[in-house]
Amino acid sequence: MRYAQGGGLTDTERAARERIRLQAVERFEGGEKNSEIATALRVSERSVERWRRQWREGGQAGVRSKGSPGRPRLSDRQVTRLERELERGPLVHGWADQRWTLARVKTLIGRLFHVTYTVEGTWRLLKRHGWSWQQPARRAIERDDAAVELWKKEVWPRVKAPRRLAGLGSSSRTRPDSR
Repeated sequence: MRYAQGGGLTDTERAARERIRLQAVERFEGGEKNSEIATALRVSERSVERWRRQWREGGQAGVRSKGSPGRPRLSDRQVTRLERELERGPLVHGWADQRWTLARVKTLIGRLFHVTYTVEGTWRLLKRHGWSWQQPARRAIERDDAAVELWKKEVWPRVKAPRRLAGLGSSSRTRPDSR
């Protein structure tokens, strides 16, 4: 079943749907036809057919809710291990520099726990456990703020590519002589 905007069912909505399926089971046991059940419960016949098949194969348990599919989650023990590994740094894990990017953390989680997260899911996991992006605690001693400002004012405008205006500029084609 597909839901608008990628959403799923809440626990309450899932329980309501399960109640409808269990009512259908009672009607299966009473010998009612699929079309009658669909009309009475205000669902599609196709759903009733699927529920009947699940009921035949697994009894009442076959039509019960399987619960929220949810996201793959790491256990507390796994989160603790991930934190230790992140503290060891990216170099230890084979990256060329000391930057933890979300893509790298995602890859590390996959390597360590065989669990797949999206980059966005990785960000949520980190945020949920109180982690944030890396930010230097202080500026480099070597930094020269005056030189940085001078570069921004004098060098950058010369280096920056000028914008091209649509329809202007020289054409590589030559015009035929209009004499």
